[in-house]
Formats: sequence, C-alpha cells, structure tokens
Amino acid sequence: MADNARAKRLADLIREVVAQKLQRGIKDPRLGSHVTITDTRVTGDLREATVFYTVYGDDEERAAAAAGLESAKGVLRSAVGAAAGVKFTPTLTFVADALPDTARTIEELLDKARASDEKVREVSAGATYAGGADPYRKPDEDEDDTAE
Repeated sequence: MADNARAKRLADLIREVVAQKLQRGIKDPRLGSHVTITDTRVTGDLREATVFYTVYGDDEERAAAAAGLESAKGVLRSAVGAAAGVKFTPTLTFVADALPDTARTIEELLDKARASDEKVREVSAGATYAGGADPYRKPDEDEDDTAE
C-alpha cells in the first residue's frame, strides 16, 4: 500500500500528462480545446486512476468527447506510464465532472433567493411596527409600573 503523498503526486502527474497530451498529442477532433481535465484521483494501491473532465458545449459534444476519451485511453495510459516511471501504470477511467452543473444549480437557487429577498424588501418598505418601534421594556418603565 502506497502512502497518500505518493498517490497525490501520481494523481497530479497524471492530470498534467493527460491534459498536455490532449492539448498537443491527440489529433481526435472530438477532443478539441473544449475538454478540460479538472481533477484526478488515484487509489491507495496506485492501480486505478479516475480522471474527471468537463466539456464546454451541448450534450452532443459531451457524448462525442466521452467517446473520444475512451478511444484515446490506451495512448493516454502509455504517456502516463512513460512520464511516471512506476512499476505498474494505473488504469485510467474518465468521468464527466458534475461541478459545472452543480454550480449552475447553486446560481439559480441564489437568484431565486435574491428575488424573494427583493419582494420582501418591497412589501416591507411602507410597513410600520405593530407594537411600537422598540417592543422591549426598559428598567425605568418597570419601576413606574410597580409604583402605581
């Protein structure tokens, strides 16, 4: 079992090698400049690596990029093996990163919350207090009530 630092270093190396190879070495038109490697994780035994990627475009381009990455998996693994110099080159698994979709959902929820806050602000603009501006009793008022 490898230590976590070694797995982290290997994951960083895999991310860099795969990104560089996609940018310069792979001639597949499905893997144009719209594929971005976002993260890489390696198992503790250094046998398997999961590469997370995003594709900027519509669903058709995402499906084409996934097929292109699957077809280029062997070339990318060879490049990782040459750069890493480890006894066993990890198998690569490509997973579409859900981060952009999650960020979009969060932005939509924040926009809804801002709109709701604005509605509350508009409704409360001309409102007055039900029991006065300061509803709390003051110590000197308590003494006056007991004196009567």
